[in-house]
Amino acid sequence: MAEQQEQAAPDAIMTRIGQVVMLHHGGDREEARGRFLDLWAEIGEDGDPLHRCTLAHYMADTQDDPADELAWDLRALSAAEELSDGRVAEHHQSLAVRAFYPSLHLNLAADYLKLGRSEAARSHLRRARGAVGALGDDSYGDGVRAAIGRLELRLDGAGASGEACGPDSLGGPGGETLGPPRQRP
Repeated sequence: MAEQQEQAAPDAIMTRIGQVVMLHHGGDREEARGRFLDLWAEIGEDGDPLHRCTLAHYMADTQDDPADELAWDLRALSAAEELSDGRVAEHHQSLAVRAFYPSLHLNLAADYLKLGRSEAARSHLRRARGAVGALGDDSYGDGVRAAIGRLELRLDGAGASGEACGPDSLGGPGGETLGPPRQRP
């Protein structure tokens, strides 16, 4: 039976991550967080960077504490830095590592803003803006560009202190109001 599953899904871990993402999007945040943690333990700190990047990227959305969300988004960025285009193409031929960076930096910018660290938020927002050329002209790319614009406006309204942008003004836990649309794995 396991052999059949491997044939049906060339990358069983990515399939399992996708199932947990659907569970989360269905509203069962705590169960999703628990399953992501189980998968993280299985993958390990030194596991496949694509698996770690993807899981950490989605795990961040299940966090209640902005500091925990930041920690998972930093893990996603760190894993992305270990990725090669060849490994990403094994999962989906149209993907390139550089297309991950606008979303990853945007999420970090939103995390830092929630934590009142507006300069760090601005730094990551500049990186996100500088990387948007890697995005396609599609709904995902449009969504990321729009989210960058919303966060820029939010930061401009916050002034240097970031005080006008408390966690409540950024949406619920997971930052879905400002964050980009996350593609399914």
